[in-house]
Amino acid sequence: MFNIVLVEPQIPPNTGTIGRICVNLGATLHLVKPLGFDIDDKAVKRAGLDYWKDLDLVLWESFEEFLEAHPISTNTHMATTKTDNLYFNAKFKKDDFILFGSETKGLNEKVLLANPEQCITIPMGGSGRSLNLGVSVGVVIYDALRQNYDGFEKITIENSLEK
Repeated sequence: MFNIVLVEPQIPPNTGTIGRICVNLGATLHLVKPLGFDIDDKAVKRAGLDYWKDLDLVLWESFEEFLEAHPISTNTHMATTKTDNLYFNAKFKKDDFILFGSETKGLNEKVLLANPEQCITIPMGGSGRSLNLGVSVGVVIYDALRQNYDGFEKITIENSLEK
């Protein structure tokens, strides 16, 4: 399934929320150090609820280490506010890597400039400049899932009112 990569995340509840999304979708969460918190932080686990123990988690010592193992290619998408490439025009495939930068700095600008075709953005219609990191991951990953999940719109929910 998909790979969500958080580069130097700083806010524990965001990472916990994203971990929960990953568990529910069967995605792998990659965390690139330095982290702005301890991975065992109560706020991370609280936001991730009891899902955290089921998370497919990979830790990287640095962005360079991650890039050495997974060079930027056509299966890489980098979320940024610094592009006009809208995420819903991207063609996501299973096993793609979707990268998100820290809540305050975003992704390394040199990497973005060297790979503009891999950059994606979520359009903002109001006066805000960006969304919360957890919300951004949710928006993008569910569109990636929609593009790759046969019958996505036919999912039935066990607790449906229409039983």
